Amino acid sequence: MQFRSLGLGLAAAVALSGAPSWAADPSAEDLRVLVEDLQEEVSILRRKLEVNEEVQASKGPQPIAGAGADVEPVRTPDKSFDLRFRAYTHFDARYFAEEDDSNTDTFIFRRVRPIVEGTLGNVVDFRIMPDFANSTLVLQDAYVNLKYFPLANLQAGKFKGPFGLERLQSATAMTFVERALPTQLVPNRDLGMMLHGNWREGLIQYQLALMNGVSDGSSADVDSADGKDVIGRLFVHPFQDSATEWLSGLGLGVAVGVGETEAGVPAVYRSQGQATFFTYAAGTASDGQRFRWSPQFYYYYGPFGMLGEYVRSSQDLTRNGVDENFDNDAWQIALNYVVTGENASFRGVVPREDFAPGLGGWGAIEVAGRYHELHVDEDTFNTGFASILTSASDAKAWGVGVNWYLNRWVKLMLNYDRTSFDGGGGADGGDRPAESVVFLRWQLSY
Repeated sequence: MQFRSLGLGLAAAVALSGAPSWAADPSAEDLRVLVEDLQEEVSILRRKLEVNEEVQASKGPQPIAGAGADVEPVRTPDKSFDLRFRAYTHFDARYFAEEDDSNTDTFIFRRVRPIVEGTLGNVVDFRIMPDFANSTLVLQDAYVNLKYFPLANLQAGKFKGPFGLERLQSATAMTFVERALPTQLVPNRDLGMMLHGNWREGLIQYQLALMNGVSDGSSADVDSADGKDVIGRLFVHPFQDSATEWLSGLGLGVAVGVGETEAGVPAVYRSQGQATFFTYAAGTASDGQRFRWSPQFYYYYGPFGMLGEYVRSSQDLTRNGVDENFDNDAWQIALNYVVTGENASFRGVVPREDFAPGLGGWGAIEVAGRYHELHVDEDTFNTGFASILTSASDAKAWGVGVNWYLNRWVKLMLNYDRTSFDGGGGADGGDRPAESVVFLRWQLSY
C-alpha cells in the first residue's frame, strides 16, 4: 500500500514537472501508462529490497558497531544481542617519606584492563576482563549471568565474592587511590556460582554465592580442597521511595561468609603503599573453618557522601601440629564532598561540564578524608604463629585526597596517606616505621 501511494505520488509529480511534451495537457491515457510504468519500477525495487533482507537474514544477527560506556553497543536490530567494548587504566606515581626507606618511589601501571561484555538473546549477560598491569596477564572477571527471572539471576564463573562494600565498588569509582584496610580481610575474586537479584529497582538487593574460597584479600583460579565457602549478602535502601529526599541516599547492608579450608595459604596484609606489614610464621597453613561477617553502609545526599564498614575474619590455622583459631578485624569511615556541586554517589561523580579552558568548563572537583584501622589477634603472637619483631599487630591509617574529574572518562587523583604500626620493628624491637605516601593517579575509563 505504501509503495502504491509512492507510485501515484511520483506519477503526479512527473505529470506536473513539465518534462514530457504532453504534460501541459495530459490525457487520461497518458497518465494511466505513466502510472503503470512507475508501479512496475517500484515493484522491481521492492523485490530487490526483499531479496536483500533475505540475504541479510541468512547471515544471522548483524551488529552495529560501538564501544565505550556512553556509546551504543554492538547490537542487532531487534536488540536481543549486543556487545560492548570498554577499558580502563590506572597509572600511578608513589612518593614515600624518609621514615621508612624500605619503600621505593616509583611510577607504576596499577591496572590495565580491557573489557568485553554483552547480552545474548536478552536473557544471558557475560563479561570478560583481563588485566595486563606490570606486563603480566591476570584474568580478573570471566562469567555469564542468566537473567531470565529478574528476582533470581544465576551467575557462574570468576567474579568478586559478594562481601566487602568497598571491594564491590568499581575501581573506577573509588574515592581514594587504594582501598582501605578492611578490604584486606575480605575475599577478592574467586570461582563459583551466585544467585542474586533485586526488588523494586534496588530497594532490596541480595547475593548468595557458593565459591571455592580464598584467604583474606586474595584471589584464586584453582582449588586444592573439597571445602567451599558460602557467602550471603543483603543490602537495602530503606528510604529509596521516601518523600524525605535527604534520607533516600542511605544504604544499609550485612554480609556473612562461612567455609572450610585444608592446607591453604594464610593471608598477608599490606599497607596503603602496598608494603607487607604482616605475615604468618613459616609453616603456617589455614586448615579448618573460616568465618567472616561485615555490617556496612553508605549515605549520599547531593554533593556529600559517606561510606563505612566493619569486617571480622576468623580462621582456623595450623603450625607444627598445633591448631588455633584467630580473629582479626578492621573498620573504616570515609567522607567525600564534591566542591563543584555535582552529586556524589557509590558509582562515582559525573561532571556537569567537561574541562574546556577558555570556555568556562573545569570539570568536577571532589575532596575526601578517611580513617581506618586493622587489628591482628594478639594470640597470633603469643602462640608463635607470627613474630612481633617482623609483623605489626595493628595498623592505623588516615588519609586526605583531592580528585579532579576532567570529564566522564578522565580523572586525576592526589592522595596523602599516613599509616602507623604497633610492632614489626625488626630485631631491635619497637614499632615498624610509619608509612607516609603521596599518590598521584591518572585514570582513563571509557
